[in-house]
Amino acid sequence: MTTALNKNLLGLALVAILSGCATPPPSGVPVGQNPRDPLEGVNRQVYAFNDSLDRAVLKPVAQGYVNIVPGPVRSCVRNVFNNLGDVWSAANSVLQNRVPEGINMTFRFMLNTTMGVGGCFDVASKQGVPRVRADFGQTLGVWGLPTGPYLMLPLLGPSTIREASGTAVDFAFDPLALSAIVDNVPVRNSLYVLKLINTRANLLDVGNLLNDVALDSYAFTRDAYLQRRDSMVRGVKTDGEGNLPDYSLPDYGDDPATSSTPSTTPNPTAIPATR
Repeated sequence: MTTALNKNLLGLALVAILSGCATPPPSGVPVGQNPRDPLEGVNRQVYAFNDSLDRAVLKPVAQGYVNIVPGPVRSCVRNVFNNLGDVWSAANSVLQNRVPEGINMTFRFMLNTTMGVGGCFDVASKQGVPRVRADFGQTLGVWGLPTGPYLMLPLLGPSTIREASGTAVDFAFDPLALSAIVDNVPVRNSLYVLKLINTRANLLDVGNLLNDVALDSYAFTRDAYLQRRDSMVRGVKTDGEGNLPDYSLPDYGDDPATSSTPSTTPNPTAIPATR
């Protein structure tokens, strides 16, 4: 559950990402008549519950975490959890027929785990291998499954029928959920709590931005979330102009002049994304 909550808390981050480009919700649209949000009345009640819980518990705890834990330690914690997430991103890239990108993400994990001291330092980004997140909800979209109605889930936040299904699979393959990796249940649960606090701490500024820019925070969050998820699926299928994205591999050579940035030369052997 914690993994799913972490994922959907990132819906708040979409507000920051899209605050300069998201289209505001149409004015005068009655509640329940948005074609993608037929359950808006119930969703708004769940949103209010989640918001109250966040204000009462999650946000104060996250603020205390930021005030007490030094910045370098918080950065290390964030990088370790992101590094673990790269494994599942690599797998989903392959499932989306983006094999070279899956190789890139696998290389990121191996490099950060070894040279980055278990992922504490993001060495791969400094070597020109960017992090490209991919989850199973996005994979289902690439495979052609429609999103279904928008859902505001208790505790978990913004989602859709498709994304909720993808979240369940994401949780099942979360490294922390695999007992073979973290066999001690109390330790594993403590890591879940730390992961949740770390995620919420990273979104403190985003939450403040949401309150500042959105007259209707529910509608703004919903539209930003749906727009972002749609763009993630479209970005895999096409570059927006009907052309396949460039999935060429970076140069992993020793020459700093060539290894610091990814190669921009198209890879003629790259496997095309599923349309």
